[in-house]
Formats: sequence, C-alpha cells, structure tokens
Amino acid sequence: MKLTQLRLRNLRNLAALDLDLVAGLNLFVGPNGAGKTSVLEGAYLLSHAQSFRAGPSDTLVRRGAEQMSLFARIERRAGTMQIGLARQNGAWEAKIHNDRAVNLGSMLREFALVCFDPGSHELISGGSESRRRFLDWGVFHVEPDFLACSRQYRRALRQRNTLLKQGAGESELDLWDAALSRAAEPLGKLRRDYFTRYAPLLVSGLADYLPELGQATVSFASGWPDEVSLDEALRRTRAQDRARGHTTRGPHRADWSIRFVEAPQREHLSRGQEKACALACVLAQAALYAQACGEWPVIALDDLASELDAEHQQRVVKMLRDSGAQALISGINVPDCLRHTDAPVRVFHVEHGEVRSLL
Repeated sequence: MKLTQLRLRNLRNLAALDLDLVAGLNLFVGPNGAGKTSVLEGAYLLSHAQSFRAGPSDTLVRRGAEQMSLFARIERRAGTMQIGLARQNGAWEAKIHNDRAVNLGSMLREFALVCFDPGSHELISGGSESRRRFLDWGVFHVEPDFLACSRQYRRALRQRNTLLKQGAGESELDLWDAALSRAAEPLGKLRRDYFTRYAPLLVSGLADYLPELGQATVSFASGWPDEVSLDEALRRTRAQDRARGHTTRGPHRADWSIRFVEAPQREHLSRGQEKACALACVLAQAALYAQACGEWPVIALDDLASELDAEHQQRVVKMLRDSGAQALISGINVPDCLRHTDAPVRVFHVEHGEVRSLL
C-alpha cells in the first residue's frame, strides 16, 4: 500500500497543501511548530478518523475556517483508490472516489496507516483504553465482521448501563445480562484470535528492540475472569454494578500486557525502554497487517530522531528498507540514519504551514 498523493485543507496551521509522495521514505523537516506533525496527522486521520494528538476533533479545523478536508490517492494491490474525509459542524463526512459518500467505516477500511509518535509510550505506561483502541484498529482491518460485532455489543452495553442507573428489577437485568453475553462472545473471539496471531510477532520484535530485558511474555485479558462465563461474572458483580451505575465486566474492560524477565512490571521500564517497546508494538501490528492483507500499511514516525536513539533509528530504517513499506517521517533535521540509506528518500521542508520539496 502506497500513499501517492495527499491533499490537506484547513488542518490546524495548514491552509492548503498538495503533496506527491515517493514509495519509499518521505521525510518532513523544519523547526518546531512549522506543521510537520500536522502533515502526518492528516494521513493518520484518513486511517483512524481521530488524531494521535490529544484534544477534541473540532480543534483540527484551522482557526477561522468552517471545514477541514483531506484527500488521498492510494495504490493498493487491488488498484488505485481515492478517499476523502471532511470535518464540519462537529461531524465527519467520508467519500470514496471523490463523489460517492459512504459510511465512515467503509472509507477507513480502504487505507491503513500505523503511527509511532511522542505519545506512543502510553501503550505501555497508560491505561487500558489506549491498548484496547490500538488492538481494535488491528482487528478492524483484518476481520470484516469486527465493526458489526463491536456495534452490537456497545448497544447492549448502553442498554444494561441505562437499566443499572434506573434501578431495574432482577428479571430485566437477567435478560440483558444474557443479551450482553451473546453480543460479547463473537467480539471476544475476534480479539483473542487476532491477539494469538499478533503475540509471536510482538515477542520477536521485542527481542530485537529490547534484548537487554530478556524474554518477553505477552498476555490478553478478556475483561472478566477466564474461569467463568461472562453471564456468571455479571451476576456476581451485579450489586457492585448497581452501586456504580455501570457494567464492570465485559469486553469493554479487555486489556493486554507485556512482561520481561528483567522487567516483570511496566514500572521497571525506563522512558526510553517504554518508547522502544511501543515501537515494537506498532511495527508488529504493521507486520500482521502485511501477513493478513498481502501488503504493508503506511508507517508514520513522528519526530523520529528525538524519540529514539541512533541504534533504534538504524533498526527502523533497515526494517523499512527490507520490507519495502512506505514511511512518513518528521524531524527538525535529516537524521543521520537517513543520510546514507539506499532506500528512496524524498525530503520536504516545512515552515510556517507551507511545504516544499528539497529532493
């Protein structure tokens, strides 16, 4: 998968930008605040419909503008795709092939981009929500039924939570416990099957990027105790759920974790090790996508030189060269690891929200 053209309108400080990208490494350099990260963010939005930066989606729209819009031309094994995404009045509008409006999920399925950015260490040090969202993005792209299963589960969860807040009777909750359990079964299976395929790729990557920590072990937690059914777990925690007004067991509480022989708890990792660990997570997800779909996703690396030491930068560049994956990379200057690579590189200079190609 290659992103050959990217057009951005009114995204943060970028008023209008049209880029032709190479199939190899696309490097965006310039001072802080110039708009480098916003370029990567635009591509990311076309794959996730949310930013990797914190803040509400409406802040993506450039100040004084009514609408933010994105367009991309993508080369896939199946042929050329054109996708578009706009944000206006608090809502997303998605298109495929310029003039055909589609639901957001259909557009997002056409383009896959994974991203390592300054906040990626939250995959390791943060709460379960970021890890669950990361995992679900991967499942979404390799399992066609995932989106429908996820929506069905969320509808049942909302109904049960409403009943808990309203103080519904035991018989009514019995019915919705059963409904929630039925909806949870296919969702949980899709996640677990995906993680079974993801785990060996992740363990291999962790051995490459963090050999000093010894053997890694990764595990998946479904969101309720393995020894009982979800229906039974819901009955056991019903009094607690009534008191809290929400459901405390189920796939919405799923999580996954990494442990090393030399760092059995995540608190034992340094910030640099957290970043290297997160990088391994992102690249393993890209590798699984390539296995499942027959083509690599685009890989975005925001502020590469500041986030990784020279050794890890070299490892990433070698992986990109060997795999043939396309990359979007940002930095203040051209990193040393890209000065002597034989991979195709195009350098763009970004300043004051404007971009020009240097090579």
